[in-house]
Amino acid sequence: MCGIVGYIGKRDVAPLLLEGLQRLEYRGYDSAGVVITGKSGDLKTVKAKGRVRELEARIPKRFAGTTGIAHTRWATHGAPSDANAHPHLDGAHQVAVVHNGIIDNASELRAKLTADGVVFSSETDTEVIAHLIGRSTADTLERKVSDALRSIEGTYGIAVLHKEFPDRIVVARNGSPVVLGIGEKEMFVASDVAALVTHTRQVVTLGDGEMATLKADDFRTYTTEGSRTTATPTTVEWEAESYDMGGHDTYMHKEISEQAEAVDRVLRGRIDDRFATVHLGGLNLDPGEARRVRRIKILGCGTSYHAGQIGAGLIEELARIPADAEPASEFRYRNPVVDPDTLYVAVSQSGETYDVLAAVQELKRKGARVLGVVNVVGSAIAREADGGTYVHAGPEVCVVSTKCFTNTVVAFALLALHLGRIRDLSVADGKRIIDGLRRLPGQIDEILKTEPEIQRLAQQYADARSMLFIGRVRGYPVAREASLKLKEVSYIHAEAYPASELKHGPLALIEPAMPTVAIVPDDDLLEKNRAALEEIKARHGRILAVAHQAQEKADDTIVVPKNEPELDPILLGIPLQLFAYHTALALGRDIDKPRNLAKSVTVE
Repeated sequence: MCGIVGYIGKRDVAPLLLEGLQRLEYRGYDSAGVVITGKSGDLKTVKAKGRVRELEARIPKRFAGTTGIAHTRWATHGAPSDANAHPHLDGAHQVAVVHNGIIDNASELRAKLTADGVVFSSETDTEVIAHLIGRSTADTLERKVSDALRSIEGTYGIAVLHKEFPDRIVVARNGSPVVLGIGEKEMFVASDVAALVTHTRQVVTLGDGEMATLKADDFRTYTTEGSRTTATPTTVEWEAESYDMGGHDTYMHKEISEQAEAVDRVLRGRIDDRFATVHLGGLNLDPGEARRVRRIKILGCGTSYHAGQIGAGLIEELARIPADAEPASEFRYRNPVVDPDTLYVAVSQSGETYDVLAAVQELKRKGARVLGVVNVVGSAIAREADGGTYVHAGPEVCVVSTKCFTNTVVAFALLALHLGRIRDLSVADGKRIIDGLRRLPGQIDEILKTEPEIQRLAQQYADARSMLFIGRVRGYPVAREASLKLKEVSYIHAEAYPASELKHGPLALIEPAMPTVAIVPDDDLLEKNRAALEEIKARHGRILAVAHQAQEKADDTIVVPKNEPELDPILLGIPLQLFAYHTALALGRDIDKPRNLAKSVTVE
């Protein structure tokens, strides 16, 4: 959540900061601000509630400098306003801070500072950091920041300027991403590589408890206690063009349309035809260890949780290992039993989702083995996990996840096949699944070609105030994810239920004004699903089916190509991504930046 951008070098800094903020707009925000070190050494600040364009309009023509930091804020402490926007300064206007995260003991620190005579100008927790740094008597900016951080409990990614130290930016991380960009006699910092790739692809990702000092021609990293750390730059996999719209009207549409290519990418180089299995070398799990696994627990949030539900089903079907998925945000608060024979899998598109990362850290503390299924190389969860696999979806800019969800489910299919072939899955079944995986990109393209018909249906259903999504066994997680997509991007209320639960309450909701979207795969539960359609139709409910063949009892059917039964959920969800997109389009929603939401949730 939120976005940080910083620069130190020889170029005019304001345009660079604004460009970086614009590249981070997808993360979700409600205000923005910049601060630069002027030629006189003074800190010049401009802040604005609203979009980056409002901030840009407020910046005066004479706003020159070569060092600065900027921020897009997603409100936690205090409503969106100019005063609560970052950067925040100390009382003497010598220190400027931008901050992602939440300071848990902000109220306590604020009370102590107020008692000492400090006057606050915002409602934010971040302003506490600025005052703590400003009040430190240490002789270097690094020590001043370190002194302040010792008083803080919570999560943070921060960047700091100080009037008395105009030659540097000091940054620090604990639970919220901070990435350094290494240039030619210039340095960058951001919370996401999307803000950096236009200027450099050489990056260093800070770890928790790590700080860095950036000067125009150098950088160094160290712990909050001052011990030097080793920082080896890595090359960002994706170029700047990967973050552009590529001729599409929205990032969401672009990313839906990229799914055939993305799935091909996650499969590439991993299939082993000789043994009817796949290569997943990054798991760091040898066959003996894999055979000793007695249970698998998958942890994720939102869309990643739904992908984990489908993944758990795939693992049970193909590997015959008991598996289930649980929201990571709930897991560590119920004092779970951590079993040494259980393999834990953490799922996150960004690899930085705080609730998932915190669950991983708790599991590691208790001696559990944790795998990561993430999209972003070098992210926090990727580093913390014992092993794992990247989903190779490519950059996903829209807040609403589409291609990353699909690739994550495919990655789980690969994991399930890998574990299954180590255990009792036959060569014949292994080949069957591999053949099905290879068919996926072409079948996704077939689905995408039906977009005009899906758009027509979305326009017909866009007047609904609420919708019910149902599915059974393999179809239920698909229904849950489709329901979430519609809620996120169109703001239509939607909920998902197992089709088998209709008679246990949800039938009371059925009426002509309450459409039902039914997931009806052509599998061994086909007749059971058709019976559910009969129940809805008997109550005059309107039905949109997503199925492998037209459904007589449905008012409308989106027909999807059939694959292997275990892999069908991957395809059944894709037309409903388009359905959500075109529903939102018909309603005039801000599709790439849905209200109240952010792309990477790095606070609890």
